[in-house]
Amino acid sequence: MTGTERKVFQKYYPPDFDPTKLPRAKQPKNRQWVQRVMTPFNMRCNTCNEYIYKGKKFNMKREPADEFYLGMRIWRFYFKCPNCLADISFKTDLENCDYQAENGATRLFEAFKLWKDQEKLKEAKEEEDSKDPMKQLEKRTKISRAEMEAMGKLEEMQELNRRHEGAATTIDSYLEKTDVRLTMAQALKRQEEIDEDEVRSIFGKTEDGKYAKRIKDEDDNDEAIDLDEDMKNELKAIPKWQAEAAKKRGTDQRDLLSKLVVVKKPKVEVKMEPNEDEEDESTSSSNQSSSVPPLSNIPIVSSGLAGLAAYGSDASDSD
Repeated sequence: MTGTERKVFQKYYPPDFDPTKLPRAKQPKNRQWVQRVMTPFNMRCNTCNEYIYKGKKFNMKREPADEFYLGMRIWRFYFKCPNCLADISFKTDLENCDYQAENGATRLFEAFKLWKDQEKLKEAKEEEDSKDPMKQLEKRTKISRAEMEAMGKLEEMQELNRRHEGAATTIDSYLEKTDVRLTMAQALKRQEEIDEDEVRSIFGKTEDGKYAKRIKDEDDNDEAIDLDEDMKNELKAIPKWQAEAAKKRGTDQRDLLSKLVVVKKPKVEVKMEPNEDEEDESTSSSNQSSSVPPLSNIPIVSSGLAGLAAYGSDASDSD
């Protein structure tokens, strides 16, 4: 036999050939085909509790099940447990594009399958709610309430951003804020100036050199309020421990000054006796203007050293 005869490229069909008259091969109704299949999901054998993981290969028997989905046949697969040789079967699930464990094993938990099941339940619930007008109204109410809350939070954030934008962001202002000693000194100086202005505004100085209380105007009140707010804002920037230390220092100084005893020196009045020449001059001046009082009637106040000098001169004259 030659090679061309073995391959039989062309076959001869006689003119009276009728394919319908050919006998068909008889096969059993539930025939099983053996094929190499991988396990489609993780499972555990119910007999020996052996774990069979997804993707493990087996020589499985396939047979048609007596079930159909949209005109498509559902198939069943058989294989044996690798540990106890118990029969395990599963079949196709065309509705969910998956496989379904039938008997002999239990399918293990899968997060993806659970997510798919939850998504299906959610879609079914939404479809049911879409047919109910009351539930649709309640849903719209919840959405509008959530939008209003979101708008309120957005406005609060915008207000905070405006406040931050209004603050000084230059390098000098940043250095002034970071220097704690400088800011504390400035705050104390500012406080002293505010206190002095407040005292001057409340007690005005008269022509006699005395302080008299006066009524504030509305503008003064506004300015004082602005100053107080500025002072509070500056004092807030001072750390708490430094403010307490400065307050303690002030109280300690006041306690020390309160213990001091102040001794007042008595004032010494010295009366000068006029001479004859001075009397003549005083008489002539009195003739010219009678309104001017004589010098002898005016008391002269001098210091303690002048009094001692006068006392020494009197003693020398008496000698």
